[in-house]
Amino acid sequence: MESYLSLLVGLYFSASVYLLLSESLIRMLIGVALLGNGVNLLIFTAGRLTRDVPPIIAEGSRVAQVSGQTAIANPLPQALILTAIVISFSLFAFVLVLAYRAYESTGTDDTGEMRLSEPVSQAQLPKGY
Repeated sequence: MESYLSLLVGLYFSASVYLLLSESLIRMLIGVALLGNGVNLLIFTAGRLTRDVPPIIAEGSRVAQVSGQTAIANPLPQALILTAIVISFSLFAFVLVLAYRAYESTGTDDTGEMRLSEPVSQAQLPKGY
């Protein structure tokens, strides 16, 4: 199961990098959202997938032994992911409002055309070195 989720994490990362390299602002925002979801899935996968195992064991109850280790689900990855989901949603909403405001003031979502601080008469800076 972990190998399938690892492949899915790689798919999320590759799709997000592809979208982040775009010149469209909306595609960049979708890339940031995909990157956040990929990181959340990576944390979840790294925390080991254990099924039907409680994260907190009541005092006095028995714990099953699996290959010499006690079978207890780690609650830390789930707590980190829950916090990361809330933070990434609020960040995405804030950046979406900023992108909409930039689109209203410039009339385009192309990052190459959003050069308001540079005079039009000047030569364009090189895009690559």
